[in-house]
Amino acid sequence: MADAARRLTALAEEVLGAPLPVRVRAWDGSEAGPPGAPTLVLRRSRALRRMLWKPGELGLARGWVAGDIDIEGDLYQALDLLAELVWERPGGGSRESRPRALWGVVRDPARRSTVRRLLALAGPGLPPAPPPEEVGARRGPLHTLRRDKAAISHHYDVGNDFYQLVLGPSMVYSCAYWDTAPAGPGTAPGGGTEGLGSLEEAQRAKLDLVCRKLALAPGQRLLDVGCGWGSMALHAAREYGVRAVGITLSEEQAGYARKRVAEAGLSELVEIRSQDYRQVADGPFDAISSIGMAEHVGSVQYAEYAGHLYRLLAPGGRLLNHQIARRPEPDETAYHVDEFIDRYVFPDGELAPLGRTVSQLEQAGFEIRDVEAIREHYGLTLRHWVANLEANWVAAVRATSPGRARVWRLYMAASALAFEHNRIGVNQVLAVRTPRSGTSGLPLRARDWRG
Repeated sequence: MADAARRLTALAEEVLGAPLPVRVRAWDGSEAGPPGAPTLVLRRSRALRRMLWKPGELGLARGWVAGDIDIEGDLYQALDLLAELVWERPGGGSRESRPRALWGVVRDPARRSTVRRLLALAGPGLPPAPPPEEVGARRGPLHTLRRDKAAISHHYDVGNDFYQLVLGPSMVYSCAYWDTAPAGPGTAPGGGTEGLGSLEEAQRAKLDLVCRKLALAPGQRLLDVGCGWGSMALHAAREYGVRAVGITLSEEQAGYARKRVAEAGLSELVEIRSQDYRQVADGPFDAISSIGMAEHVGSVQYAEYAGHLYRLLAPGGRLLNHQIARRPEPDETAYHVDEFIDRYVFPDGELAPLGRTVSQLEQAGFEIRDVEAIREHYGLTLRHWVANLEANWVAAVRATSPGRARVWRLYMAASALAFEHNRIGVNQVLAVRTPRSGTSGLPLRARDWRG
């Protein structure tokens, strides 16, 4: 009799000491678990082998990317429930000391009997090969020019058509900015909260907020670090008359952005370069925007990043640093990048606590004048992107690959929950290269950006 789901559920509950919160459908067609709950679908027995050979998030993610594992029902609810089993457990200890619950049993010598039964259920065979889209071997020290370019290419050079489907017409790949606060997590997409504007409107509002914080004016020079597909540089030139230089390490982004600039008739005002921020040497600039780029810099390189941007600014110039932040760890030496994110999404990327970012900017010479936390806005943004991907699934798979589309759906949905549950945040830090005279150029009243 087909009973793999029942046996797996029983083993899981033996480990947890509580009922499994999701329903399970196994490769033999059997089902077990609470009716009406999201269903974890294990399409092949090798899905279990992946999780046994690589306990924790990476084994589960590899099964997802390969199509061995799927979710039926509310994806966000399912990820919330699974997070308690795989990624985190409430209560005590550092991230490293928390039990890994169901999959942590594999490494517990006291649970050898359970391990043997899980192995018998998974069937014979060596650990399955990782599915495509995983980052290959990385050579050399972290954050050299060559290694950073390869890391950026892995994430961004996956096809502009794919990103158009996910991001929508704005082609902005960072947190949008809404005027109306939603009633709760996930209430905006698909009809959403009354009065909440579209994603395109919210992205335009974010770009304009950055321009206002920088107090941009006609004739000024703006450097947009990590310019993406050119949206910030285009907005600043078109709406504020600045001369903008956008830099990116992604060749596909650069080509797309140059085409947009030409089509907008702004070639005299906007220059797009394939260039690392460390190679920019034609300052001074009146303002610098860095939106969603500093996450790629890395802790070993951040002091150089902050110092180089400081030197590129004219005295009195402003920097707007828009950056995702993680919560501080009780023991900072225990921090590590999530394996799934590092292997499949943002190789070599790192998140830092807000306090560390502010301190390093200050150590570079900047005066910090404003910090705005916009965490809830990123949860909304990500849910919109997931909705776009799901609505255009067939075209998205055609534009890249089934594995890549599955990677993006998982990482964006899980990231939305991380923002909504305050596990990570995002902040806009306004910093000034204040001259020796002490005149910052900002008004006495906070957030009257132009003075």
